[in-house]
Amino acid sequence: MNLPLYTAALAAFLMALQIVLMLTVGMYRATTGKFVGLHDDRVLEQRVRRHGNLAENAALMLAGIALLELLSGQTLTVALLAFGFAVARLAHAIGFSSLAGSHGENLSGGRKVFALFRIVGAFGTALTGFGAAIAILIALT
Repeated sequence: MNLPLYTAALAAFLMALQIVLMLTVGMYRATTGKFVGLHDDRVLEQRVRRHGNLAENAALMLAGIALLELLSGQTLTVALLAFGFAVARLAHAIGFSSLAGSHGENLSGGRKVFALFRIVGAFGTALTGFGAAIAILIALT
């Protein structure tokens, strides 16, 4: 039986990223005294959504990558999908680190890059997810 080493590496990265994003929410809440809810605070909303979006996507992708790796072994396909998902999630987090990326505010000059990172992150997540689903179906045949 192959150990899912690529999945383990992806899980370690995603866990670290999730903790960092969680801490940014917690530290912001602690400094503003906004312990529950969003309080119509766009910065808090941006940080909560950045953290939540990773949580929404990471578990399913990790399960899919793990199943694919168990079915097919440590192939280049598994490595590329895991790496691609990690890059996509990091790009999305970077994009969401500014109100320009999360809310489309003040998209002048260099701030457009945050929106671009968010787009790259979202499409990268979708592409790696579809790629993993297709690879799993192929591995089952």
